[in-house]
Amino acid sequence: MAQKGVQLDQESFICSICLDLLKEPVTTPCGHSYCMNCIKSFWDEEDQKGIHSCPQCRKTFVPRPVLEKSTMLAVLMEQLKKTGLRAAPADHCYAGPEQVACDVCAGRKLKAIKSCSVCLASYCEKHLQPHYDSATFRKHVLVEPSENLQENVCSLHNELTKMFCRTDQQCICYLCSVDEHKGHDLVSAAAERTERQSELKVRRDKILQKILDNEKDVKLLQEEVETINQTADKTVEESERIFTELIRLIQDRLSDVKQQIRSQQETEVSRVKEVQEKLEREITELKREDAELKRLSNTEDPNQFLRNYPSVSALSESTHSSSINIRPWRGFKDVTSAALELRDKLQDVLRDNWTNISLTLTDVDVLLSQPETKSRADFLKYSCELTLDPNTAHTQLVLSEGNRKVSFTGQHQSYSSHPNRFTNWNQVMSRESLTGRCYWEVEYGTVVYIAVTYKNINRAGGGSDCGFGRNDKSWALYYFCDCYQFLHNNIFTSMSSLKSSKVGVYLDHSAGILSFYSVSDTMTLLHRVQTTFTQPLYAGLWVYGAGSTAKFCKLT
Repeated sequence: MAQKGVQLDQESFICSICLDLLKEPVTTPCGHSYCMNCIKSFWDEEDQKGIHSCPQCRKTFVPRPVLEKSTMLAVLMEQLKKTGLRAAPADHCYAGPEQVACDVCAGRKLKAIKSCSVCLASYCEKHLQPHYDSATFRKHVLVEPSENLQENVCSLHNELTKMFCRTDQQCICYLCSVDEHKGHDLVSAAAERTERQSELKVRRDKILQKILDNEKDVKLLQEEVETINQTADKTVEESERIFTELIRLIQDRLSDVKQQIRSQQETEVSRVKEVQEKLEREITELKREDAELKRLSNTEDPNQFLRNYPSVSALSESTHSSSINIRPWRGFKDVTSAALELRDKLQDVLRDNWTNISLTLTDVDVLLSQPETKSRADFLKYSCELTLDPNTAHTQLVLSEGNRKVSFTGQHQSYSSHPNRFTNWNQVMSRESLTGRCYWEVEYGTVVYIAVTYKNINRAGGGSDCGFGRNDKSWALYYFCDCYQFLHNNIFTSMSSLKSSKVGVYLDHSAGILSFYSVSDTMTLLHRVQTTFTQPLYAGLWVYGAGSTAKFCKLT
């Protein structure tokens, strides 16, 4: 009996913070008991507020109370442990403020795990067990825990509302069906739920498909942003390199011109100084002669004058340099004129080419924002007639219908050797290259790859560098067993099944858009690629299996 009493009163010996048996119990001034460490940790978090409270009654204390171990309660806990007192269930087993509680539990209630639509009650795991063990409850309907069970009871007749009136769009009980709702369109609530659940499934499927479509569009937009950023960064880098080379070229030419000017300057200055020095020597000599003539002219003794005259007379008759013909110095005007002419021409070139660059940038912006057409009639505006190149066809393929159709034979054909021929993959490429905006349609049989590829894809060998979609030089839509997959760089992307015998391919080379459509009465998008194409593309077909064929359709 003592142990039973302990079991009934065990809530009194549980710490409401850790939800376990009290350890080193202490009692707050308001009378509630806690583990020493639990209440200390709780009040440590409240220290910054300056006010401490009881976790249960929320009574506040100022200043923080000094707590001592409750000796009597500690002794009592030791004695109770010896009698078999169990720890409280884990905290997550108790019902929180926003959770459904067990209607049977006394005291602190455990969380309900089920509600009974017949009993109109909710049960924890322990109290639910009779519904599983007893035949009396086996026909009861268990549902997810609910606080609104009373809503399932008719307010007029206090009976369960097991029927649904479609006329008044409300749940009713059996008595309502023979009274207020007599003659109305009535079904069981379960049947109405099943029907409406089917409607919800259809709506959900549409919503989920819309989510998938939007997520795909978001991914495409993200890829477009990445492509824009990558191409812009690359273009800026290339432009910087080109203009740096242009600047360096101009600087080199400037250095050459400066060197030539300085060399010519040195030559001309040297020539002029040489003439200048010669003239200065003649001036000195002439001054000396003038002094001799002056001295003789001032001699008053006739005899002495006449004796010295012959020598001075011969001196005066000596020849001197004639006047120097100094041409007007033009300086480096011709060089300046040539530099100005070069500047003007360069300005014209830069202006004209800058106009082209600006127009190109504008075109890029237009291409990126240009909406893709949707109707087949619009696609046909960009239709192109394609034929297959026999020099690329694998030897187990046969071309027909004016080289528009390819069939797999499984037998070696006597084709001539050619470097463009695929040696291991059952593939063939179009003769025509694809640039700008193009549209074509492919009609196919059992197994086919519908691809676009760069011309420089490898042809020899069976490696992934040769297969359509298995490298970074090709993109392919793969069809097999009513399923489609998109393949690029050896990465497969699965798509929803959509049976069609004809696929339309739309390419906007400049905008980097490649789209595959199922062609029927309407155009249904199968897959779209947003990337950057760096070379002209070629259409490609891969067929395999007995009777497998594919052909480029004539578009009208």
